[in-house]
Amino acid sequence: MKKTYYPKADEKTREWYIADANGQNLGRFASRIANVLMGKHRPTFTPGVDSGDYVIVVNCEHIQVTGNKLEEKIYYQHSGYPGGLKETNLRNMLAKHPDRVIRFAVKGMLPKNTHGRNLLKKLKVYAGPDHPHQAQNPKPLA
Repeated sequence: MKKTYYPKADEKTREWYIADANGQNLGRFASRIANVLMGKHRPTFTPGVDSGDYVIVVNCEHIQVTGNKLEEKIYYQHSGYPGGLKETNLRNMLAKHPDRVIRFAVKGMLPKNTHGRNLLKKLKVYAGPDHPHQAQNPKPLA
């Protein structure tokens, strides 16, 4: 009888990847990052098991979108008080917090549970070309 392979904690090896967002399409780029965070690029992928890698995103202020998304895509934030809903479009979000645009896009593609929140901690996003993770020797993400 064959047994199902289940990855153990000591068998996992974490890689670090660096992804340059300069000129990339937001949705396709976020989808690729979410797959690497979940570990779907590995042959040992198992749902519900953290087998993914770390991803560093640089130059997220130069991300591209198609159509009228700069004006029509709205980010909502609520303070918890009556009338406390705030709206920000993509153009203003890219001007003020370009790292949040990538983070929110990837967050929407991860599982909506504790596993997804733990996967999001392995995403490091920076607005410019510099990052403090040179010691991890990140590989370029294809």
